[in-house]
Amino acid sequence: MKTDFNPVYPIYYEIFADEQEKAFSKVFYFRNGTEIEDAKGKITELVTKENKEEYLVFSSGEEVRIDRIISINGIPGPAYDEYDAFSLACLDCNVPGD
Repeated sequence: MKTDFNPVYPIYYEIFADEQEKAFSKVFYFRNGTEIEDAKGKITELVTKENKEEYLVFSSGEEVRIDRIISINGIPGPAYDEYDAFSLACLDCNVPGD
């Protein structure tokens, strides 16, 4: 399921820039819908595609759309609130009472 790109708060660009200075980063992110993936290695750049979507690019060539990042080296990312809501969804289930 493809989602529209959502702009991220400017503070995340500072976090992404700091991560590019490191030799290794690990990112958890939503790939399609609620499918969670991870990417790891050296982040080499932040690129903007022709459709205005922005991606972190790893030295392996893997690209991660920045608005779908759940966490980056343990720091909550732009999609963390969505992940948190998704992980707590079972608490909203209709459970039979006594």
